[in-house]
Amino acid sequence: MGQPPKKHRVQFEPVDLEMEVTEDETVLDAAFRQGIMLMHGCREGQCSACKSFLIDGDVQMDRYSTFALPDFESDEGYVLLCKSHAYSDLTVELINFDEEALRSAVPIQTFDATVVGLTELTHDIVALTVRPDGGRFDFKPGQYADITIPGTEQHRSFSMATLPAQAADQVQFIIKKYPGGHFSGLLDGVIEVGHTLQVVGPYGSFTLHEKSDRKIVCIGGGAGMAPILCLLRHLAAQESRREVVFYYGARTARDLFCLEELAGLTARLPNFTFVPALSDPSATQDASVEELAARGQFSELGLITEVVDRREDALADSDCYLCGPPPMVDAALALLESRGVPHEQVFYDKFTTSTAG
Repeated sequence: MGQPPKKHRVQFEPVDLEMEVTEDETVLDAAFRQGIMLMHGCREGQCSACKSFLIDGDVQMDRYSTFALPDFESDEGYVLLCKSHAYSDLTVELINFDEEALRSAVPIQTFDATVVGLTELTHDIVALTVRPDGGRFDFKPGQYADITIPGTEQHRSFSMATLPAQAADQVQFIIKKYPGGHFSGLLDGVIEVGHTLQVVGPYGSFTLHEKSDRKIVCIGGGAGMAPILCLLRHLAAQESRREVVFYYGARTARDLFCLEELAGLTARLPNFTFVPALSDPSATQDASVEELAARGQFSELGLITEVVDRREDALADSDCYLCGPPPMVDAALALLESRGVPHEQVFYDKFTTSTAG
């Protein structure tokens, strides 16, 4: 039998937090294992959310994107924790962190789940509902999980739309189907009710910051509806009176969904406003637009970031939650930066898509 992997200690600054890490796991995975919520995003070395500064110690990094960590930053001592393996004790300075969430993470769980529902929400978005076989899945509203692609060791990440209190019976994921999608392509007749999927999670720092009383501005598109809807359901269950605006971008009216529930949330959340926007100029010719407008469920034309820019005059005083296609998230981040929103008030998970070649 081989020797077990060596263990080292990691000291985080400036938060006075210490944990152990083995040489065969990344620093980020070690944190997940021990219930420590380090800031992270893609977990694939592409987004820089986990970028930190190595004060002392020996680290080797797996392959990563130089867009996330340019060579000059690596030379200065910056590392990506999702790709870093420790080969000595480390002292690491966290660049992005949230002390409220840091010590309150939910440890990672791995479990099988049975598919109990597949519901078409639009022409290309599906609600996949599963029931954990062990009857339990702990997570925080807004987080996501990895689902293993059947027959492979690969996975895809999807946010939970249902609340944790429902997770013993059902967990719902809202998934956008892409032509040739490695996972989403299986939702057309391959993955069916009764099948078993492996789920690992929760991940993500897209969670509600309970101590803040700032206005909440949510910006979403596509399947980015899922974590925002989960946050809204959580706020409604709390009978929150915080001001919340949800901007949701779609191409045409047929790409909008969950409208009835969102309209119902305006009754449960007294300071909630839903603002859908259609980006396709031809959307004005869609017969359903007038109907939506009459029901108060359609109000804007244009890219969602343009709509936010012209409607919001105090973004810097808001907590901003972003989830949707990477180009939308990038555009929203640029908007928030230009409007002076502090980075600690911006929360997002940006997923990439992968199709069969």
